[in-house]
Amino acid sequence: MSGRRVVVTGGGGFIGSYLVARLVRDGWNVGVVDTMVRGDVGRLAPVADDITLYSADVRDEDALTQAFRGADVVMHLAAINGTENFYKRPELVFDVGVRGAIAVAGACRAADVPDMVFASTAEVYQTPSIVPTPETVPLMLPDSLNPRYSYGGSKIATELVAFNYGQDHFRKVQVFRPHNVYGPDMGWKHVIPQFALRALEGVRAAGGGAVDFPILGDGTETRAFCYVDDIVEGILRMYAAGGHREVYHIGNDDEISIADLVGRLGAALDVDLVLRPGEAPEGGTPRRCPDITKMRALGYEPSVGLDDGLTRTVEWYAEHPAPSFANDLL
Repeated sequence: MSGRRVVVTGGGGFIGSYLVARLVRDGWNVGVVDTMVRGDVGRLAPVADDITLYSADVRDEDALTQAFRGADVVMHLAAINGTENFYKRPELVFDVGVRGAIAVAGACRAADVPDMVFASTAEVYQTPSIVPTPETVPLMLPDSLNPRYSYGGSKIATELVAFNYGQDHFRKVQVFRPHNVYGPDMGWKHVIPQFALRALEGVRAAGGGAVDFPILGDGTETRAFCYVDDIVEGILRMYAAGGHREVYHIGNDDEISIADLVGRLGAALDVDLVLRPGEAPEGGTPRRCPDITKMRALGYEPSVGLDDGLTRTVEWYAEHPAPSFANDLL
């Protein structure tokens, strides 16, 4: 594998930066495309001397074409993620998602890149009819008026771009759908970091004893959280052993309730978090858990348990003060 070239779009993002670091360790020649509008160049500091960084907008096909030349594979992870962004910046979410996917596919073709891997999301199902959910369940856009679906809708379009623009031009085209990824330094606009910030703030304010913990919904909603290292392992295993024009779920199938998640978070902080249910946001799904049978057939198996992963994640957030804007999330 040594000497092969890969370019990762969104390499300054959460999953992207972990993927870049792993690729460097594995001996790849790594290029990163990221304007750092949502990414953080600090995440790449440990491998800064081992990568080539291109500060290019993922919607700029000409700039991408130059960055992609000589690559064996482009892994396209650039997106505007985070539930808060879906509601507050839906135009940007959709624009980067759709025009970015078209530009990446076009640039890969123009630069003669043989392999192309696109990141999708579990959000393409919204409320799936089967849980655990296999890759064959129909994709859904329940309400085009709800800005939450700016992200899921853009990822449905991204998959169509990958498989239709890429049908006759590549040796291998793959799409992966990550499910509820978490880990240290994942930003501030996702469930687990928001929960961690809320719990840490509650602990500081209470000075000991039980801490009231408000949530959206009644706590019976379920998710299956997957530690970021396991996601990266899945991406690389999929690319090495998976097929052409295939979709794969990458995640963990250990489904837990949000109430259970809060209890485990409290255990990680050694504090009693008292659940205070609230109104569920419109457009949320009551259950989400992937069927990962297809990935298991490639030899994939998540290795980081939730309690271990939560402890690592909470420790990171406890050691890194939240930026001022994060107070709006508590």
